[in-house]
Amino acid sequence: MDPAMPGTATPFENMCHNASAALSSCVGYLVHRMSFDIVNDRDALEISLRRGPEWPDITISLEGLYHLSVSKLPESSVCFVDEILVRHLPELPHPWPDGPTSVRRFPGQTELVWLRVVGPMEIEVVASILTVLTAMSDELAATAPDGVRTEHED
Repeated sequence: MDPAMPGTATPFENMCHNASAALSSCVGYLVHRMSFDIVNDRDALEISLRRGPEWPDITISLEGLYHLSVSKLPESSVCFVDEILVRHLPELPHPWPDGPTSVRRFPGQTELVWLRVVGPMEIEVVASILTVLTAMSDELAATAPDGVRTEHED
């Protein structure tokens, strides 16, 4: 909520809340792929999550990175998701919620989003842009527009 206007949330705060709700169903997914790149002169990270053909693939795209931390247990070859947290980080002078203590704050910094993926691999990101993309499951994609599943003929 915007502390200046009790009872109201900023559009960015709403986006963080909606992303949190969308990603809460990803417990049990696997971290399928991660890629770090420079897009439009900004750092960018994409995290692809998969669970199986009956579940939609999820892509978490973050740009304008302020912090990125990745750790993995050495004995883990499969990186499943135990928990995903998304938190809105308001601009100064408003306080941040508990969590992202390793990120430096400075005047003029915009609202940010804090993403944390927990499992054998832990990913922590603070960024200025977050996009969550959901693809159709393979089963839904194979369904004809009339609702009847089609089989592939060889």
